[in-house]
Amino acid sequence: MSDTELTRIGVALPAGPVEVSAAVTRPPEPWALAAVAHGAGAGYRHPFLEGLARGLAREGVATLRFNFPYIEAGRRMPGPAAHAVITWAAVMARAADLADGPIFSAGKSYGGRMASMAAAEGAIAPAGLVYLGYPLHPPGAPEKARAAHLPAVSPPQLFVEGTTDPFIDPHSQLEEAVASCQDAEIAWIDGAGHSFEVKGRKRPADEVGAALAPLVAGWMWRRA
Repeated sequence: MSDTELTRIGVALPAGPVEVSAAVTRPPEPWALAAVAHGAGAGYRHPFLEGLARGLAREGVATLRFNFPYIEAGRRMPGPAAHAVITWAAVMARAADLADGPIFSAGKSYGGRMASMAAAEGAIAPAGLVYLGYPLHPPGAPEKARAAHLPAVSPPQLFVEGTTDPFIDPHSQLEEAVASCQDAEIAWIDGAGHSFEVKGRKRPADEVGAALAPLVAGWMWRRA
């Protein structure tokens, strides 16, 4: 049994302070906490993230899910990357108040990439980072890779990737990017797309997220 509590987190943006919505899901005796960011087009209440949080709770990992300021303001397009980095720093500061054990940073697509940028800049220093569908480049545009900062990330990194994800085609490009990192590995999900959907296997998004939890928690346990 786990409990979920809604909360707010203050973020000191350059234009002035704002607050973002967040949710803490906590099992009875958590051994770690993961701060979890959403993808570009959905907030912290997306069913995929809710399922992931429930799944991680079953593995003994508490989660702190949160919105980026642009989602909180009702906008669809992400704001400046610097705002996301500031938000990640504020979230990790809150996570430090909540956790008794190691703290990890995780994110779906855009949210994971913003965590990697925050870590590369030294704005956050988690025990490890988990990327759920890292958006290496826009679909069909491998020449626009978003990997130059990854070698500067010091904590361990786990790239959880679907083998049919158009954001990492060709796979060799991602493999080269991961090889350039200080400490990183890829966990392939066979047949899965960018949202870990598998053709011919229709499942609700919350079940898809929950199914990834044992893999993610196992890696965290080894890195804790």
